[in-house]
Amino acid sequence: MFYYEVEPRFSDTDALGHINNTVYPVWFEQARTPIFRIFHPSLTPEGWPLILARMEIDLKAQCYWATPVEVRSGIGKLGNSSFEVIQEAWQNGALVARGVTVLIHFDYETQKSVPVPDEIRNQLTGHVFEE
Repeated sequence: MFYYEVEPRFSDTDALGHINNTVYPVWFEQARTPIFRIFHPSLTPEGWPLILARMEIDLKAQCYWATPVEVRSGIGKLGNSSFEVIQEAWQNGALVARGVTVLIHFDYETQKSVPVPDEIRNQLTGHVFEE
């Protein structure tokens, strides 16, 4: 599993004083960077091999400014060319959001999905999400 600490910004809050629901996709994307590096270590746009197919986020509790948030990321289901990234945001020991993202190993030139190579598949299985 991968861990990423977020320091919520004041601008991440909404009129009710808690973290706005639009912020979680941004935090979760940033926390997926170690997974992106497995596929494309340079992180350059040239030759980028992934495309986002689906994203869902369940808000579990209110989250607030000025207190760190830990995002935990791991691999869920692993298919032939697609895989799930399961992510949770925790603040003060409480689960505040849980998300599942489906990414596809993708060839932008052919506009088609391609199988995840065995070497990458082996690395991903070392980061299975633990509940």
